Amino acid sequence: MLNKIKNKIERELPKYLQDVDKSYSLSKISPLLFNNIKEFASRKGKRVRPILFVYGYLGFAKKPAAGLYKSALSLELLHDFLLIHDDIIDKSELRRGKPSMHNILNVYLKKFKKRKFTGEDLAIIIGDVMYVMALHTLLSIKEDPIRKERALKRLIETAIYTGSGEFIELLFGTKDIQQIGKQDIYKIYDLKTAFYTFACPLSMGAILAGANQKQSDMLFQYGAYLGRAFQIKDDIIGMFGQETKIGKSTLTDLQEAKKTLLVWFAYHNSDKKAKSAIKRIFSKDKVNKADLEAMRKIIIKSGALDYAKKEVDELIKKAREILRYCVMRPKFKDALDNYSKNLLSL
Repeated sequence: MLNKIKNKIERELPKYLQDVDKSYSLSKISPLLFNNIKEFASRKGKRVRPILFVYGYLGFAKKPAAGLYKSALSLELLHDFLLIHDDIIDKSELRRGKPSMHNILNVYLKKFKKRKFTGEDLAIIIGDVMYVMALHTLLSIKEDPIRKERALKRLIETAIYTGSGEFIELLFGTKDIQQIGKQDIYKIYDLKTAFYTFACPLSMGAILAGANQKQSDMLFQYGAYLGRAFQIKDDIIGMFGQETKIGKSTLTDLQEAKKTLLVWFAYHNSDKKAKSAIKRIFSKDKVNKADLEAMRKIIIKSGALDYAKKEVDELIKKAREILRYCVMRPKFKDALDNYSKNLLSL
């Protein structure tokens, strides 16, 4: 089932990009604009968000509505928009194993000597266009207009929360680690990751299929727990993974002094020497591989890695308990449960 859903999403993507170009003549307005949107959106990815959207829909619908898979692309385009802006903030050179959008555009602009703008400026605009494309494609599904309006409101609400999460995460970067609590970290995880990655796609799909408020709320909470677990897993991969596998620099989170659950636990469960080392690394203008190795050792020694893995297990248990009482069609409930477990396996 999973492969079938993903393949339909993959087939729909180039068709949608062709349709949007036909409707708005983006390639005529600017080949640079359209070609970069097309290239970035077409990069290989897990398509987690549109897949969850489809699961949420099929779990309550009697049969798939026309335009379902095209509509699902709204979550992928929202994701792309956020990645482009996030890479600018993080000053990341890579995304999905290829140059980030602003990096591509900076290379292109090198031939223009008297320009007064950067690749980052152009990338911001491309991200904005892709956000509007996300709103546009959501409306493709042939469903009840009232449900479509509710789903659109949920998508907009999620975009607002995600941006707010990014905003406060940056501000938390200015604070010392001892000033940050576990609930502060989970607040960022919920706003920046959990809502738009799991909770929003699942509940949007359910809303469009006609699920009642109670059921869509249950799926939202289910997704929120999974989203927290997903972010913790991402933190672990970001700290201990390999750049060739994760498609971006392993120094990114450290460079931005991000207060992850791993770092928070390590700081509060280490001796004075290790605490000083954490503060020193976070205060540096530019971190290096030696700083990363030092932080990895502190995290392992403090028990933070084991603690984070246990948190993932607990969050998955809470999510699955909610799913037990959800009245989704059994076939799709089981498929969603299996897919979520595979996404969150460490």
